[in-house]
Amino acid sequence: MIYLDSAATSFLKPPQVAEAVCRSFQDIGNAGRGAHAPTLNASRLLYSTREKLAQLFHAEQPSCIAFASNVTQALNTAINGLIAPGDHVITTVCEHNSVLRPLFRKEREGTELSILPADEKGRIHPDRLKKCIRNHTRAIVIHHASNLTGNVTDLKEIAAIAHAAGVLLIVDAAQTAGSIPIDMQEMGIDVLCFTGHKGLMGPQGTGGICVRSGLEIAPFAVGGSGVHSFEREHPSDMPIALEAGTLNGHGIAGLQAALDFILENGVQTIHQKETALMHRFLQGIREIDAITLYGDMDAAVRAPIVTLNIGKMDAAEVSDILWEDYEICVRAGAHCAPLMHSHFGTEQQGAVRFSFSYWNTEQEIDCAAQAIREIAADYEETVYA
Repeated sequence: MIYLDSAATSFLKPPQVAEAVCRSFQDIGNAGRGAHAPTLNASRLLYSTREKLAQLFHAEQPSCIAFASNVTQALNTAINGLIAPGDHVITTVCEHNSVLRPLFRKEREGTELSILPADEKGRIHPDRLKKCIRNHTRAIVIHHASNLTGNVTDLKEIAAIAHAAGVLLIVDAAQTAGSIPIDMQEMGIDVLCFTGHKGLMGPQGTGGICVRSGLEIAPFAVGGSGVHSFEREHPSDMPIALEAGTLNGHGIAGLQAALDFILENGVQTIHQKETALMHRFLQGIREIDAITLYGDMDAAVRAPIVTLNIGKMDAAEVSDILWEDYEICVRAGAHCAPLMHSHFGTEQQGAVRFSFSYWNTEQEIDCAAQAIREIAADYEETVYA
C-alpha cells in the first residue's frame, strides 16, 4: 500500500507515537484532579507538551496554548469567542468548512462577512484584503495553506495589514503545523489553530489553540477544571479558560512523542523532504496533456499537496482505480472546500488530491506518477478512439 493522503491524516507516524500512547495507559490519571502520582504524571505530561508546542510555534509562553480535540474545535472556539453580532469579519474562498461553517453561523446571528476571491491559481492577493477592511472589522480568519491547492499564505504581510487597522488575525494551520515553519511572533499571528493528527504526526483527537498574551477568548465550553470548584464562572486564566473537562491525555502523550521527533529533526528538514517528493511527483505527471493541476505549482513555498483531474473523468473514479488497481491511497471529492471548488468549476467532477509525507519514499512517488500516466493514457485512448 502507498499512502498519499497525509493532508487528511498522517497514517504514517514515528513509531514512538504508538509506544507513548500505550505507555500512558500505565502512567497517567486525570491532570489537576489530585496530588497522587498518576494525576501528577498527567499534569507534567500536559505542561511538557505545551512547552514543546510553544517552542515549535514560537509562542510567547506555554500557558498561551490550550488543547482541543482538533483544529475544528479550536477554530470554533476562536470564532465564537472573539466575534459578536455587529462585527465584520474577512475570510477567503480558499477556506475549509471548519472556517466557513462557523462564520456562516455567525453571519446568521448578525455578523457581517466578506469573502475574498482568489485568482486563477487559487491565490489570495493582500491588496484586495486591505480594501475590505472597515471601521468595525474585528478579525481576518484565514488559512496558512490551502488543503486543496497547497498554496501558502504570506501571513506576515496579512498581519501587517490587519494590525495597522486594529484587526485580529486568526489562522487555520491545519495543513502547515509540523510541516512548514511557523513563528507566531514574527508572523504577527494573534490566534493559531492547529490539529495534531496531520503534519504534527500525532494521534487523532488532539490539537489546540495558541493565543497571543493579553487576548481573552470567551470559552466555547465551560465545566470542570479541577480548580475554583465553588465559583459559578469558569476560570479565566489560560490555558484552563479554554479547557473545560478532562483532556485527551493518552492522545497528548502520543502528540508529545511526535513533537520530540519533529523538534529533533527540524521542521525545515521535514518540509524540504516533503517538498522534494511533491516536485518529483509533479515532474512525473506535469507534461500529461489530459492533466489539469490546481494551485500555484511554481511557488517558492508550498504545502506538500498536488490536486489534479484527468480530463473529464470523475475524481472518485480516478481515486477508485488508484486504490483497486495500484493500492494507492488518495483523497477525491470536494475536500470540505466548497467555495474553492466553485471557483475552479469542479463542483460536479471533484478533484483528486495527492498529499505527501516525510515517511514516503521516492519509489512510492514514482509508482504514483506512473499510475497517473497509465490512467491518463487509457482515458485519452477512450476519448480519441
